[in-house]
Amino acid sequence: MKKNGKTTVYKNAEQPISSGLWQVYSEWNRGVKRALDNIDITPSQSMILSSLLFLSKQQESVTQIDLSLHSKIDPMTTSTIIRILERKELLKRKEHATDTRAKMVVLTSYGTKMTKQAAKTIEKFDTQFFEALGNRSKSFHSNLAALLKNRS
Repeated sequence: MKKNGKTTVYKNAEQPISSGLWQVYSEWNRGVKRALDNIDITPSQSMILSSLLFLSKQQESVTQIDLSLHSKIDPMTTSTIIRILERKELLKRKEHATDTRAKMVVLTSYGTKMTKQAAKTIEKFDTQFFEALGNRSKSFHSNLAALLKNRS
């Protein structure tokens, strides 16, 4: 939306909260994409890799559905991302030990290294991006967690 030739940005509580959330997410996502460009990983790919690393420490086998549920990325998109990451040799799919319809997804050693590098890159970006919140960042984080818990 433009006003007097300038793009209107979220400035106060009189505007819908969804507008502010969308604008913050868009700015954050653009910044994360730029930060991850150096290691050729997208934010969604990083989320799948991070979920896989986390879940691999929690359970013996991780399936595509496990990754979709954990990352909150829909199953079809998760499948597409997994194929891309497999081509990049960051993970591989194997036959599931007990479910012939499912495939286990495992990180390669290169995938583990890149997952950790992506996490450090995002953490550094997040620190810079959210520094404007100052001592309110913990409260912001708690509020995000409350919103997600309420939706689960």
